[in-house]
Amino acid sequence: MCSMIASILIPGFELRAALLRRPSLALEPAALSPLPGTEPRLGPVTAAAEAAGVKSGMRLGEALAMCPSLVLVEHDPASVEQEWEGVLRRLEDAGFAVEPAEPGCLYFETRGVERLYGGVEAALRRALVAVGSRWDPRAGGADRRFAALAAASVARPGQILVVAGEHTRDFLAPLPLTLLPLESDRREELGELGVRTLGELAGLPGAAVADRLGPDGRRAWSLARGGSSGRVEARRPAAELAETLEFPEAVGNELTLRRALWVLLDRVLARPERAGREPRRLAVSARLVGGGSWRRSVTLREATAAVARLRAALGPKLTELTAPVLKLRLELAELGESTGRQLELVRLEGDELRVRLKEGLRQARASAGADAVCTVVEVAPWSRIPEQRALLVPRD
Repeated sequence: MCSMIASILIPGFELRAALLRRPSLALEPAALSPLPGTEPRLGPVTAAAEAAGVKSGMRLGEALAMCPSLVLVEHDPASVEQEWEGVLRRLEDAGFAVEPAEPGCLYFETRGVERLYGGVEAALRRALVAVGSRWDPRAGGADRRFAALAAASVARPGQILVVAGEHTRDFLAPLPLTLLPLESDRREELGELGVRTLGELAGLPGAAVADRLGPDGRRAWSLARGGSSGRVEARRPAAELAETLEFPEAVGNELTLRRALWVLLDRVLARPERAGREPRRLAVSARLVGGGSWRRSVTLREATAAVARLRAALGPKLTELTAPVLKLRLELAELGESTGRQLELVRLEGDELRVRLKEGLRQARASAGADAVCTVVEVAPWSRIPEQRALLVPRD
């Protein structure tokens, strides 16, 4: 079998990570609570909550009326980040070059690992072992990204589902529209039109879908037909450069927390593994009283190891803490290249602007991902539909 794109999926990863400190709730009706300041809709739910009729995305009031014993679990971003990084590192240690899409979802190409493990299915089986059975992962393989994700979505925990290229359209046809990255009102609009499966959406004229639903509808239509093959952009494994400070008792004083953070900053900058590389992105996290966690990231405009600049960037984040802190952690999430800077006696006209633009692009990629910077490429300038005239292609 030729090389494929594989997807590993862990549904409800954020809830699973938050329940690691409260394992007894995994067997009870529980759901991830809405984030403060957002629409009151539930996050992922446990199997017991689902059996009681509670579903992810349901309004909080409706869910509590349906299941009064429902337990709301607070978000634990520090645990999510730590556990997800552990999953990625175990896969990388096993030889898989992974592209994380979001916590609980990743992609990799099977080229290379097929020979290592003796075939596509054997490689996917090894990937599931690396992830760990406690996460109930499932794997899908296909010649296109969306088809691989769809295969993983319908697979059972621990199952491997591989879709051959010639069967992709037939496999996708009966699947529900919930697999598509569409807002709920768009899906409801399609349902009112009698379109409830990917096959029914794929059978519509693309121009008509784009005219009614806009660019999101056009993209959903393309995915329903299999989507583009798309390359897997494997991440560069992050360096494990972090320092942690645990307090003997909870600390809520900002001045004390700042001093503790400066100690962690000095320690992590002195680590020999840094090898002179300057931080571009840092993350500070805390374990809070009551079992919750807090995490904030800082992306610098330009990589630097200047202590004063790093303190100025990190210090204001401590004002966003919501409870006293039991443990504080500082991590160098991304480092710049270990190259020197060649100074020039006289700069050519426009060089300074190009340098600033280049640094701005690096900052955008570090903050929002590799696909944050795109180039407009004309594909059908003659089309009467604006969305069909050009595509956004990630810039190299």
